Amino acid sequence: MIDLHVHTTASDGMYTPTEIMKKAQGKNISIMAITDHDTIDGLEEGKAAAKECGIRFVPGVELNINFPTGEFHLLGLGLKNPSDSLKTLLSDLVRNRDLRNEQIIGKMKAEGVDISIEELYADFPNTIIGRPHFAAELVKKKIVKTRQQAFDIYLAKGRKWYVERVGSNFDEAVIAIKESGGVPVIAHPMSLYLSWGKLPDVMKDFYDRGAMGLEAFHPGARVSECLRLEELAHKIGFFVTGGSDFHGEQIRTDRRLGHTCGGKKIENSLFEPLESIIYTC
Repeated sequence: MIDLHVHTTASDGMYTPTEIMKKAQGKNISIMAITDHDTIDGLEEGKAAAKECGIRFVPGVELNINFPTGEFHLLGLGLKNPSDSLKTLLSDLVRNRDLRNEQIIGKMKAEGVDISIEELYADFPNTIIGRPHFAAELVKKKIVKTRQQAFDIYLAKGRKWYVERVGSNFDEAVIAIKESGGVPVIAHPMSLYLSWGKLPDVMKDFYDRGAMGLEAFHPGARVSECLRLEELAHKIGFFVTGGSDFHGEQIRTDRRLGHTCGGKKIENSLFEPLESIIYTC
């Protein structure tokens, strides 16, 4: 099995890079990417752990991109040497996240919730703080019973403590990934909330502007949708990837390492066309 979309404690996953590699080894995963949100801080540890576990490691990242509808994430797979442009982009994203966190805390305090950014960093050191960490704190404070309930009531888009994110410019992100030796991949395209009538033209535009891959296989989509995305990717010229978008069993109970849409295993054959495209170590 392989998995080209996995998160660690460097962003909003529940396992360290070392722990996630050991879990992957236990599941006989032979190729795996760490793609934390807006950070590459876990890659060195992940690379070392992958080597010890006998796993081919794909250094990656998942970038938040500005888009008028839904949620747009861009994967950078096979980063060889992070460029200055990528480092600057990541620094800007983290700063935007910090500003957003302050606004969320302001909304929560206005309604009597005693919470601070220092408290969050104490509970989640060496990570990029985001909404999943706020959700965990709400569970800890017994304001909600589960993290999902925290999102459903307070933190999801349209809920009272939600604050819109500021992401990166798509074209700048593509350049930053390529300058780092990586390949840009459109993550979970169904999250863009585009109709099937509009999706082909938008995907073709992204391809013409430098995106190289399409994550057709993702657990957030139905199998029929993933197969349709695979067909669209081949028609446009994208290579196809697949991932679990695994964060940890306690964070997303519907996601399993090495598995994608419909609970299907991500087979090694999916990586074969990418051998000469994506850097591994």
